[in-house]
Amino acid sequence: MGIFELLILLIVAAICGGIGQSLAGYSRGGCLTSIALGFIGALLGSWMSRGLGLPELLTVQFGDQPFPILWSIIGASLFVAVLSLISFRGK
Repeated sequence: MGIFELLILLIVAAICGGIGQSLAGYSRGGCLTSIALGFIGALLGSWMSRGLGLPELLTVQFGDQPFPILWSIIGASLFVAVLSLISFRGK
Protein backbone atom coordinates (compact mmCIF):
# COMPACT_ATOMS: atom_id res chain seq x y z
CA MET A 1 0.00 0.00 0.00
CA GLY A 2 1.43 3.30 -1.07
CA ILE A 3 1.20 6.68 0.62
CA PHE A 4 -1.62 7.85 -1.67
CA GLU A 5 -3.73 4.77 -0.85
CA LEU A 6 -3.05 5.27 2.86
CA LEU A 7 -4.20 8.90 2.68
CA ILE A 8 -7.40 7.91 0.87
CA LEU A 9 -7.98 5.18 3.47
CA LEU A 10 -7.60 7.73 6.28
CA ILE A 11 -10.07 10.08 4.58
CA VAL A 12 -12.63 7.30 4.11
CA ALA A 13 -12.18 6.19 7.75
CA ALA A 14 -12.69 9.78 8.93
CA ILE A 15 -15.90 10.08 6.91
CA CYS A 16 -17.20 6.76 8.25
CA GLY A 17 -16.31 7.77 11.81
CA GLY A 18 -17.99 11.15 11.37
CA ILE A 19 -21.16 9.53 10.04
CA GLY A 20 -21.10 7.08 12.94
CA GLN A 21 -20.78 9.96 15.41
CA SER A 22 -23.67 11.84 13.84
CA LEU A 23 -25.88 8.72 13.84
CA ALA A 24 -25.20 8.15 17.53
CA GLY A 25 -25.81 11.82 18.32
CA TYR A 26 -22.67 12.19 20.39
CA SER A 27 -19.74 14.15 19.08
CA ARG A 28 -16.45 14.62 20.89
CA GLY A 29 -13.12 15.35 19.31
CA GLY A 30 -12.10 16.26 15.81
CA CYS A 31 -10.69 14.70 12.71
CA LEU A 32 -8.28 12.32 14.45
CA THR A 33 -11.10 11.05 16.64
CA SER A 34 -13.22 10.42 13.56
CA ILE A 35 -10.37 8.50 11.91
CA ALA A 36 -9.91 6.36 15.02
CA LEU A 37 -13.66 5.74 15.24
CA GLY A 38 -13.72 4.74 11.58
CA PHE A 39 -11.06 2.10 12.13
CA ILE A 40 -12.55 0.89 15.43
CA GLY A 41 -15.92 0.75 13.73
CA ALA A 42 -14.48 -1.28 10.86
CA LEU A 43 -12.99 -3.80 13.30
CA LEU A 44 -16.13 -3.97 15.45
CA GLY A 45 -18.51 -4.07 12.50
CA SER A 46 -16.54 -6.76 10.65
CA TRP A 47 -16.36 -8.84 13.83
CA MET A 48 -20.13 -8.53 14.31
CA SER A 49 -20.89 -9.37 10.68
CA ARG A 50 -18.72 -12.50 10.80
CA GLY A 51 -20.28 -13.55 14.11
CA LEU A 52 -23.81 -13.12 12.80
CA GLY A 53 -23.02 -14.63 9.40
CA LEU A 54 -23.88 -11.46 7.48
CA PRO A 55 -22.22 -10.55 4.17
CA GLU A 56 -19.69 -7.78 3.70
CA LEU A 57 -21.65 -5.02 1.99
CA LEU A 58 -20.10 -1.97 0.33
CA THR A 59 -16.44 -2.91 0.65
CA VAL A 60 -13.81 -0.67 -0.93
CA GLN A 61 -10.40 -2.02 -1.94
CA PHE A 62 -7.32 0.08 -1.07
CA GLY A 63 -4.35 -1.61 -2.65
CA ASP A 64 -4.64 -5.13 -1.30
CA GLN A 65 -6.62 -4.15 1.82
CA PRO A 66 -10.44 -4.23 1.84
CA PHE A 67 -12.27 -1.63 3.95
CA PRO A 68 -15.92 -2.35 4.86
CA ILE A 69 -17.70 1.01 4.57
CA LEU A 70 -21.15 -0.04 5.81
CA TRP A 71 -19.88 -2.11 8.73
CA SER A 72 -17.48 0.66 9.67
CA ILE A 73 -20.35 3.14 9.98
CA ILE A 74 -22.49 0.68 11.95
CA GLY A 75 -19.61 -0.31 14.24
CA ALA A 76 -18.58 3.30 14.82
CA SER A 77 -22.12 4.36 15.70
CA LEU A 78 -22.49 1.45 18.13
CA PHE A 79 -19.11 2.20 19.70
CA VAL A 80 -19.94 5.90 20.09
CA ALA A 81 -23.34 5.06 21.56
CA VAL A 82 -21.71 2.82 24.19
CA LEU A 83 -19.11 5.50 24.94
CA SER A 84 -21.82 8.11 25.40
CA LEU A 85 -23.66 5.86 27.82
CA ILE A 86 -20.65 5.20 30.03
CA SER A 87 -19.06 8.64 29.92
CA PHE A 88 -19.73 11.07 32.72
CA ARG A 89 -21.25 14.37 31.74
CA GLY A 90 -20.74 16.84 34.54
CA LYS A 91 -22.36 20.26 34.32
